[in-house]
Amino acid sequence: MSGNELGESVAAGLGVEVRALTPVAGGSINEAWRAELEGGGAAFVKSRSDAPEDEFAAEAAGLAWLGGAHAVRVPLVLARGGNPAWIALDWIEHGALSPAGEVELGPALAALHRSGAARHGELPPGSPDMVLRVGSVGIELEPADEWPSLYAQQLLLPLVRRAGDAGRLSAADAESVERVCARIDAVAGPPEPAARLHGDLWSGNVLADASGDAWLIDPAAYGGHREVDLAMLRLFGSPGERLFNAYDEAHPLADGHAERVELWQIFPLLVHAVLFGGGYGGAAGAAA
Repeated sequence: MSGNELGESVAAGLGVEVRALTPVAGGSINEAWRAELEGGGAAFVKSRSDAPEDEFAAEAAGLAWLGGAHAVRVPLVLARGGNPAWIALDWIEHGALSPAGEVELGPALAALHRSGAARHGELPPGSPDMVLRVGSVGIELEPADEWPSLYAQQLLLPLVRRAGDAGRLSAADAESVERVCARIDAVAGPPEPAARLHGDLWSGNVLADASGDAWLIDPAAYGGHREVDLAMLRLFGSPGERLFNAYDEAHPLADGHAERVELWQIFPLLVHAVLFGGGYGGAAGAAA
């Protein structure tokens, strides 16, 4: 779809003329634009030529679920469309995360997690199916009452097979992850209720606005162990220790949580191995 065609599709979906559509940075998977709207205001639009409509339907459901906790800031979904699929969100003027914004995010994230999910592996209401989508990687989930077996059997092992089949995970690294899965009950820590997770909470998905406050974007939301979100925040850069200290003060973590960080990081590292190859397979094996 050309820029003009996308602009016309977005205008039809929003019910307002798009005066200009300007490419902006939008991540490593989708293309992104700033849409200038008739009468003032702007929208953030993302799409890609091969994006299935269900992908953005899942994102919209995730944003609504996270926003429904009334704990964290998330952009409002303005409209979605197809052929190819696109999604339009509130435009957020970018800034730098302030010290106050960093501290505020800790208890906000704790409140989000506390808002909970019906079961581990539960996807947000309105999800198009039972597929967890992390970027363009889809993983079928079946909700469960216990987290450790779901993490090992439904998240890690399917990704080990996919990354191995694609030549992006060595046999030795696959074996390391499989050994962790075999003893998951011994290393997963005490039971936790299902938390409402962002699910793809690396630092790039914490967007600071012009006031220095944090917004959460691009979720892969599901019910799971709250330490997973925190572990991912430490993986690819981190907003800062003030956030983690404020989180722990608001919602204290179980003993041994620091020793479990790499356990929960295996999952996003395997996702990245499937998506991008490179050194992510080796990093997953090293974490295991």
